[in-house]
Order: sequence, then structure tokens, then C-alpha cells
Amino acid sequence: MQIASSALLTPIKILLVDDQNLVRMGICGLLELRPHLHVIAQLSDGTAVLDTIKSHQPDILLLDIRMPKMDGIQVLHALQKANIVIPTLMLTTFDEHELVLSCMKAGAKGYLRKDVSLPMLIAAVEAVAAGELWVQPAVTYPMNTYREAVQQNNPNKSFDKSTLQQLYEPLTKGELQVLHLIAAGYSGNEIADALHKSVGRIRNITSAILAKLQVRDRTRAALKAIELGLI
Repeated sequence: MQIASSALLTPIKILLVDDQNLVRMGICGLLELRPHLHVIAQLSDGTAVLDTIKSHQPDILLLDIRMPKMDGIQVLHALQKANIVIPTLMLTTFDEHELVLSCMKAGAKGYLRKDVSLPMLIAAVEAVAAGELWVQPAVTYPMNTYREAVQQNNPNKSFDKSTLQQLYEPLTKGELQVLHLIAAGYSGNEIADALHKSVGRIRNITSAILAKLQVRDRTRAALKAIELGLI
């Protein structure tokens, strides 16, 4: 498989906000390993985020949830009040369920743990910058173990993702958003709140997801989505 040259990728300007200097420097260093990713400004708290967005015009905001002076949720509310729309990816040390949900209600496009791998960091930044939702799966069953179990029953099964995806009806953008949240462990009510949709609408979307992925429940849908490379 050929990997696209960095020169062909759209440049992404990043504003990084985190109160821990070493964490901020580490994330910045990792991001700049990719020539198309540019950290154009760094801040240690949220107080200057709005002014920095106006002066630097970043494409994406990487925002720590917990910070002194002005935390991530306060920044999101300030952005809403100022009618500033920017794709925002929240950074967190732990799986802070309620905080993450509050951030998404306030306009964030997803969250990412600070201990993720470089490929996941890059993928998350690119996805959110492109307007997509990014939520780390909370599926605890290791994917390698899952694949081994399937292969024991289907020795000739191929795990080429593009080939597998052709066997299933494609999911819409809205269905993929709901699927990400399902895989992150959120309930139907929480997904409805986060995406500003009715519970009935989320129930219908979930049913469509299960039908398209040919599975019986949400857990199997999350596992199937990982197998297919959808999340």
C-alpha cells in the first residue's frame, strides 16, 4: 500500500492549549513530525484563546479540559458566546465521561487521551480539522484477541479493511458520528444530548447502524466498526 506524500496533504494550522509544559511540548513535537501539521501558537491556559484565534486563524483547536484560570469547558462557552466556530478536539488525562459529554454539548468535536499513539493523534487532528467527530473507542476487548478469535473460526478470513468494507452498506456521516459515541460507551440519551437530536432519532440511527453492520447489539457494532477500520 502506498502512503500519500506529505506534500499532497492539506496543511493544518493548530492552536495547542495545555497548562502542563512538558505535555504541551511533547504533543507539539509529535505533531510537527508531520510536515503538513503546524502548531502556530501554544497557550498554557484558556484566557487568551479567543484573541489568539482571531490573530492566528488556526484550523483546529487542541484544548485541555482541566486548566487553571480558565478551563476547557469555559473556553468552549466563551467561543459560543463570541460566535467563533472552530473545530475543537479536547485533551484529557483520563476517561472523564461526564466532562467529555459536557464538552461535546458545548461544541467540541471529540476528545483524545494524552497517552495515545502518534498515528491516533495524527488521525484525530486530521479528522476533526475536516469537520468529523472523533471519540476514542471504549471497547476493552483487545482487537488482536478479537481477530484471533474470528480467525480460529474462519481460517481463510482476510482482514483487508477495504475489502471487508465492500461487504457492508456504507454508513452515512451522521451514522458514523453516532457509531463513534456508541463505541465510546455513551448511552442513547447521552448521544442525543451531545448531538442535539431527539432520543427517538438516535434510536432510529442506531437501528440503521446495526442493520448495515449486520450485528445484533451495540457492543458487536463497535467491534465490527473497529474491524472494518470505521473508527
